[in-house]
Amino acid sequence: MPLTALALNCTLSPSPAESSTELLAQQVLDALAEHDVSGSMIRVVDHDVRPGVELDMGDGDAWPNLREQLIASDILVLATPTWLGQHSSVCQRVLERLDAELSETDEQGRLLTYGKVAVVVVVGNEDGAHHISAVAFQSLNDVGFTIPAGGVTYWNGEAMHGTDYKDLESTPDTVASTTRTLAANAAHLARLLGTAGYPSSNAG
Repeated sequence: MPLTALALNCTLSPSPAESSTELLAQQVLDALAEHDVSGSMIRVVDHDVRPGVELDMGDGDAWPNLREQLIASDILVLATPTWLGQHSSVCQRVLERLDAELSETDEQGRLLTYGKVAVVVVVGNEDGAHHISAVAFQSLNDVGFTIPAGGVTYWNGEAMHGTDYKDLESTPDTVASTTRTLAANAAHLARLLGTAGYPSSNAG
């Protein structure tokens, strides 16, 4: 059963700047490809995603097009850098726009995101990955996504140092192993949901 994944790279750096977040997110997509999951990536900051909690905020809002690609995918890879111990403002914008999914249901009363898996990618030079993934997991689950076991991969550099993930000579073994596990679990869960989804919300 072929699957698709969409990575939303929430770096603050517009293209074509290098991005540690993009590097780790791409590694997740590469790992998913080993499980017959085709993937693509969008650098959100390159698009005019307006603030708000509606499906379309009008006036050239880029979110409807991004959302269309998200809804067409089986797996969402939400990737964010760490700033001041928090996820990026771009990531927060994405989470806020996903709030509109609470009003979108299928003919059986289920959210359109109910059959979709979400995983999280975090990079940064200070601690914060556990906090960020906890916030992201709760937010994504609130709007209908299912989180697999081992649903986050991350890298945090040594405190008070300036090394970026993209500057490492090689991927640390622990990060690579965690990424492989994330990909295997996400693909497995997405296939299960694709063949045996959640029950109708209209049942009972």
